[in-house]
Amino acid sequence: MRLLIEQPRTMSSGSSNFLLVPIPEYPVIDCVPNKNVKIVVLGASNVGKTALIVRFLTKRFIGDYEANTGALYSRKINLDGEQVSLQVQDTPCVSLQDDAEGLYCQEQINRSIYWADGYVLVFSITDLNSYRTIQPLYQHVRRIHPSGNIPVIIVGNKSDLLRARQVPDHEGKALADELGGPYFEASARENHESVQAAFLHLCQEMSRALGGGNGEKRKGGLHLARPKSPNMQELKRRFRQVLSSKLLSCKYFLVFQDYNDFL
Repeated sequence: MRLLIEQPRTMSSGSSNFLLVPIPEYPVIDCVPNKNVKIVVLGASNVGKTALIVRFLTKRFIGDYEANTGALYSRKINLDGEQVSLQVQDTPCVSLQDDAEGLYCQEQINRSIYWADGYVLVFSITDLNSYRTIQPLYQHVRRIHPSGNIPVIIVGNKSDLLRARQVPDHEGKALADELGGPYFEASARENHESVQAAFLHLCQEMSRALGGGNGEKRKGGLHLARPKSPNMQELKRRFRQVLSSKLLSCKYFLVFQDYNDFL
């Protein structure tokens, strides 16, 4: 499979290592891709979700990230000669409840699950607890999408840390077979090819599922809104702050002017 990706821009924000990716909303006239490929990456904390996404999109590894609040990465790509709009949603972490069956899952994650068409479930081979979240996480996805085909892959990240391994390779494969998806071991730190192979496989499966066009959203399940761009939310928040401060300044100026006129 041949995949061409436009390289994202990087900007500094406090730390020179932090990657900020603007989220372009493609206007209809400017870009009409044949397909929209929407992926969400899910998993426990410290498994390397953001590192995998950045490694896939930029071929770079950045070891230090700010706390993830759920960035949405948008790219125009050429997938096997076809123009595709690729969107990859990063997510905050999920964790097991005390009974080890249910999940602590933010509403933002539920919206992302409903919005997406393909799923990357990530655990660290050095963290057994992160592995144990995968099955209930998949079941949670299934509750939101009770019917229809769900393209999903299981990724065991940090495969370079063999001496710290807590999850054997055969257990990862067995779980993936049980859930009906392929298993990939990858290292965001050491091996771009392993990361690319996993994401490309999912893109290919999603492309087949979507068929010749954009396709319609799967029927059934919860009706949740598309996750909003965190960049746009921040811009709106700052705009409201600036507007409020200007209105307040204008109010004080008018009161002061009236007082001078009275004198």
